[in-house]
Amino acid sequence: MNSPPQIRPFREGDLDACYAISLATGHAGGDASHLYRDPKIMGHIYIAPYALLEPALCFVAQDRDGVAGFVAGVVDTAAWEERLDRDWWPSLRRQYADPIGVSPGEQTADQRRASMIHHPTATPAEIVTRYPAHLHMNLLPRLQRRGLGSLLLGTWLAAARTRGARSFHIGVNRMNTGAMGFWTKRGFAPLMLDRVPESRTCWMGNQAIV
Repeated sequence: MNSPPQIRPFREGDLDACYAISLATGHAGGDASHLYRDPKIMGHIYIAPYALLEPALCFVAQDRDGVAGFVAGVVDTAAWEERLDRDWWPSLRRQYADPIGVSPGEQTADQRRASMIHHPTATPAEIVTRYPAHLHMNLLPRLQRRGLGSLLLGTWLAAARTRGARSFHIGVNRMNTGAMGFWTKRGFAPLMLDRVPESRTCWMGNQAIV
C-alpha cells in the first residue's frame, strides 16, 4: 500500500527539487522549461532565497517519488526585500548580465528574469503596510487536487503566526486561473490599488484566515 504524501520542513537536500518545481510550474502554472535556457534562474528568484535564508518558513510536500511541492515566505516583506538587496542579489548580479540595453519587448525569458535580479521591483507600499507577510507555493501536477495545497498552506500559516504574522499577501499571474481559484477559495481577495499600474500580477490579500 502506498503511503500518503507528507508535509515536512525543508532540508538542504531538497533544493534541487525545489528549483525543478519552480521551473515546472513557472508558465502560468504550467511547465516553463521550454522558455528558459537556464533551468535555475526562476528558482533563484522564487524559492532559493527563502529556502536558504529563511528555512524555518519553508516546507515541502513529498511522495514516494520525491519532493513535488513547496511553500515558502516571510513575515516582513519590507525587511525581506532589504535583506535580498544585501545578502542575495549581489552574487547573482555577478553571475547574470544586466540586459539593460535590450528593450523589454525584445528580451528573452532569461533576460526578463535577469532584469528582475538587477532591478527588483519593490512590493507596493500599500500592500506591505496592510499585508506584511507573503508566501509562494507551487505543486507539481501529480500532487494537485489532492488537498496537499491546503495542507501546505495551513502548515506555513501556523509557522508564520508563531512569528507574529497576522495578514498575508500573494502575487498571482492573472493567466493562472487555477491558482486564482485556489487562493480565492481560501479567503484571499484581489487588492484594489490606487497607485499601482496594471500588470500580469494580481495582488491578493487576506487578514482573516482561520
